[in-house]
Amino acid sequence: MDQGRGSCMTEVAVLAILVIVCSPSCSFAATYIVGDSQGWGFSASYKDWANGKPFTAGDTLVFNYQSGVHNVVPVTASEYGSCKATGKASTSGNDKFTLKKGANYFLCSIPGHCSSGMKIEVTGR
Repeated sequence: MDQGRGSCMTEVAVLAILVIVCSPSCSFAATYIVGDSQGWGFSASYKDWANGKPFTAGDTLVFNYQSGVHNVVPVTASEYGSCKATGKASTSGNDKFTLKKGANYFLCSIPGHCSSGMKIEVTGR
């Protein structure tokens, strides 16, 4: 079947609208392994690790660690500062969290771990 000129123009118009609507707001979420190959533990500086990464709301942070040795808890700014978590800890050893816009805080709630550096602040843009 032969398509007429009007059908082609309609397809072009729809494509143009999609490009305009998606153009800066449509982005693909990234996945970040916290601490890269070192994972979530005592061997990384998470402030240094996060520095300069272009985190965006919708990105995923993956915390890899030996289950039973550490955990991950999303916390408030106050809890982050005091290293005292009130929320439920994730303990799988492969925990995934989707970043929200603004500050996102995480820590290990096992006594002494947060104060030894097992906490991270990430800002989703």
